[in-house]
Amino acid sequence: MNQQQALTQNDTKLLSGVKILDLTRVVSGPYATMQLGDLGAQIIKIEEPVNGDDSRAFGPPFIGGESAYFLSVNRNKQSVAIDLKSPAGKELLLKLVESSDVLVENFRPGTMARLGLGAEALKARNPSLIHCSITGFGTTGPDSQRPGYDLILQGESGIMDITGDPQGQPTKVGTSIGDMIAGLYATQAILAALLKRQNGGEAHSVHVSMLDSLSSLLTFNAGIYYATGVSPTRRGNEHPTICPYETFQVSDGWLNLGVANDKFWHLFCEVTGAKHLEADSRFRSAPDRVSNRADLRPLVADLLIGKTRAFWMSAFGEAGIPCGEIKTIQEVCEAEQLQSRGMIIKMEHPTAGTVLNIDSPIRVDDQNATDDCAPPLLGQHTRTVLQSLAGLSETHLDELEQAGVIRSNDQHAR
Repeated sequence: MNQQQALTQNDTKLLSGVKILDLTRVVSGPYATMQLGDLGAQIIKIEEPVNGDDSRAFGPPFIGGESAYFLSVNRNKQSVAIDLKSPAGKELLLKLVESSDVLVENFRPGTMARLGLGAEALKARNPSLIHCSITGFGTTGPDSQRPGYDLILQGESGIMDITGDPQGQPTKVGTSIGDMIAGLYATQAILAALLKRQNGGEAHSVHVSMLDSLSSLLTFNAGIYYATGVSPTRRGNEHPTICPYETFQVSDGWLNLGVANDKFWHLFCEVTGAKHLEADSRFRSAPDRVSNRADLRPLVADLLIGKTRAFWMSAFGEAGIPCGEIKTIQEVCEAEQLQSRGMIIKMEHPTAGTVLNIDSPIRVDDQNATDDCAPPLLGQHTRTVLQSLAGLSETHLDELEQAGVIRSNDQHAR
């Protein structure tokens, strides 16, 4: 790498120099800190010494003894294994707090205080520390002590009640959206708090609830209820005010079709050879097509079923009609569009070999970073971090490890 390449790469690390203690586990917190690590912050992942982050055991599949689940949300981090239930372990964490900018945790409300690591104790060691807490239901209210699991929150937030077939059961979104939306909100809150502190303001504590986060996505659905008193229900893939704007089966799979206005309707009828539909008074205008959806949908379905995805993608694409394939995860992971943009990254892991991840979508000057680090082994950086940031000697570290306060995997340290 030449000097200019190094300078360009360094310039993409917008959070270079920011030090973050990550006490989170599973998805919501790790997803948040991974976003910050992707932007160049130093993420020190504090893990329980015996088993580490719960998601290390989520599997199969496992690769080289590492959970694919864990590997997917923990790149660009250093693992430091400390027993926070021991007095010596708490003191180690507080020592790290002294030189850190942010501490992130996703324990149930009150857990950090019971460990002697509540906000007051943290701020006593470092008044400029920003503390971020991610919880399931929030720090107050009758549900505050309930455990926050994505499936439970997708139901409690109303997301599942508006997702799925109208005649079928409520359906969760196919990814851990509650965890990840909360993680993204936490990232946003941390960045805002860092900016406020940098401009001479107070170092705030910020709190994000998974329930609050998911409920905030209801937007126009909540607006409909507040305006009418009627609770929106599942519509499958239909749009409430546009038709046809939904999913259709073709001979070899599925397509999404977005005939969003009268112009596109005219083009659709031309491409499919269905000029008789354009002339039909039931479907003349956009509101007419919505009012007569039950009549129109099967007619459109019959037009599309006989040809392939590739045929319709080409035909609709040339006409400028919005359309898209329903792709498998394999197709997405191998898609030329993502590959060409460098969105599929490869990282070398000590035991799992070459680990592939989908990269952060953030581009700095339209460039993505090229020096991502693979997710760490449990305790991979314990000694390195405690020596450099807490000033501990090898002898002291040996004593702590023998006492079970820390765990190191320093043969793989990098």
